[in-house]
Amino acid sequence: MDKDLQNIFLRLSKSQFRSRFHLQPKDFDYIDKKGIETIQQHAYDFINKRLAPAKIINDGKQTPMRGHPVFIAQHATATCCRGCLYKWYYIQKGKDLTSEQVDYIVAVIMEWIKRELQRKESGKYV
Repeated sequence: MDKDLQNIFLRLSKSQFRSRFHLQPKDFDYIDKKGIETIQQHAYDFINKRLAPAKIINDGKQTPMRGHPVFIAQHATATCCRGCLYKWYYIQKGKDLTSEQVDYIVAVIMEWIKRELQRKESGKYV
């Protein structure tokens, strides 16, 4: 994992709010059923539709708190709205996300999901 991802996960681990998010058994079942590649494609779809546009009418409310593993990951990684993207990643509001920014956001989300899968495998989830 590159140093930038290590740094962001270290920062996120210090946030009591961000640290409380974890995947639940139904989320793991969904990942098992769909496969990690499909989950990654869902992440790209959600980011491109809900975060990439320069103007988002319901910014701050566009990402549900449950219903899909990517939504949980977005809240855990502060990639849920443009306000959080600015606060945590210094990505400016009011501009379309670049393809590089979208790739980075999806990489963060997928790294968090992979860590949750490892946590499950180690027996550290409820």
